[in-house]
Amino acid sequence: MEIHSTGNTPVVAASAAKPGIATEAPAAANPAPVETTLAVRQTAPAPEAAELAQAVKNLNKAMREQDQSLEFSIDADTNHTVVKVVDQSTKEVLRQIPSQEALEIAKALDRSIGLLIRQKA
Repeated sequence: MEIHSTGNTPVVAASAAKPGIATEAPAAANPAPVETTLAVRQTAPAPEAAELAQAVKNLNKAMREQDQSLEFSIDADTNHTVVKVVDQSTKEVLRQIPSQEALEIAKALDRSIGLLIRQKA
C-alpha cells in the first residue's frame, strides 16, 4: 500500500486499494493545527491547600464506592502526593508510592538544603 500526499489529504494508491474501500482519508484524520505555544506559556495557578484536600477527599470517596483498594493523600511535610494500595479486609498497606523511606529522604534533603541556605545567608 502506498500513501501519497496531495495538499493536506493523504491518498492511498489505487493499486493497493480494495473495492468498496475509500481511497482518501477522512477529514477528521487531518485536524486543524493547534497553537500550543500559548497553552505552554499559560500555566494554571497552583491549587490552594483546601482545594487539594477536597480533591483528595473526593478521590478517596470514589475509590471506596467502587470497592477499590487505593487511598490517596498528601504528605504534610513534603507536599508530595502519596498513593497507597490497602488490603480492604485487614486495612494493611500493601504498597505505598512513594515509599515511606523515599518520603523520609525527601524530608532530610529539604532540611539539609534549608540549613545550607541559612548558613550562606
